[in-house]
Amino acid sequence: MYKLNLPTFDVSLKKEHGKVWIFDVIRKKYLVLTPEEWVRQHVIHYLITEMKYPKSLFRIEGSLTYNKLQKRSDILIHDRSGKPWLLIECKSPTIKLTQKAFNQVAVYNMTLGAKYLAVTNGMAHFYFEAGQPGREAKILQVLPQFE
Repeated sequence: MYKLNLPTFDVSLKKEHGKVWIFDVIRKKYLVLTPEEWVRQHVIHYLITEMKYPKSLFRIEGSLTYNKLQKRSDILIHDRSGKPWLLIECKSPTIKLTQKAFNQVAVYNMTLGAKYLAVTNGMAHFYFEAGQPGREAKILQVLPQFE
């Protein structure tokens, strides 16, 4: 897989049915290893080990509805009261992060209402404090510490 701009971790991989699978510590199961999943798992481990975000507040690939369409958010972290706090959109390392990715996370957040947003392809990372409706998001230099 790709060398990412994120700390490495003890990856648990297995090969089965001609595919490589990676263990997800949040969902507690093996998932087919795709480039996007590789990024998502690195982000999850970074948030847990380096940033000390509580595992119990993560929701991975959660369903949401926008304009009657079913969508899935990559990583959503709730605050301690259960409200959406940080929404992260992960892309493959081969995908250039464009306005389309930023629009995607913003559209998802219209439904979820997280305080913070992030977009990453494992190489480049962008962080935002979500603006109020009708206002632009504020660009952040680093991810917020968990409150």
